[in-house]
Amino acid sequence: MRDDGVGRVLVASLHEAIAEALPMRLGFYENWLNAEGLRDGTIGLAPLSAVLSFLRQEGEIYDSIMANAGAYAADWTVDSMTPIRRTLLSVAPTWLRARLLLNVAGGIVHRSYQGSRARSRVRKGIARVELQGSILCAVREPVRAPLCRFYAAAFSRVMARFALPIESTITECRATTPAGSVCVLTVPLRQASPVEQVTV
Repeated sequence: MRDDGVGRVLVASLHEAIAEALPMRLGFYENWLNAEGLRDGTIGLAPLSAVLSFLRQEGEIYDSIMANAGAYAADWTVDSMTPIRRTLLSVAPTWLRARLLLNVAGGIVHRSYQGSRARSRVRKGIARVELQGSILCAVREPVRAPLCRFYAAAFSRVMARFALPIESTITECRATTPAGSVCVLTVPLRQASPVEQVTV
């Protein structure tokens, strides 16, 4: 991770999602997400901010790109776990597994940008996840739609990888509120019902 805190997991997953959704525009975005920076993890805040700004101007496909990037980040995070850790998570009781996976997904938030944190509180089977310092939602002027789709998708995908089909939803986004300081996800753990096959 660079001194200015941008994590390779965010940059690489974003590059992959852009390549999939906008292959004809990839060369344009590689002016900032260049191969050397991707390999060495040396892409900083300014290039990332430029990419995010241009992506928001692409229209409705922005949400799809960010959701896919979040899913890629989750997959790479799970795939990089040791086999024993994946096994322990997969055999844990459903209620415990869901809570442990909140921490796994929260780690993606911090590894995406060093200044970001995810804090989870569970009450009556529903997790409220506060995302502090979301680099994806740092805008000069409020926008109309939430910009933290990456995180919501990452949380949902981590759960899905361990057979918990839970959909995270964005409750609040700092980008949409002039005085907003955090983004909030709602993760309904009480709806967690394991499917037959655990994919790890």
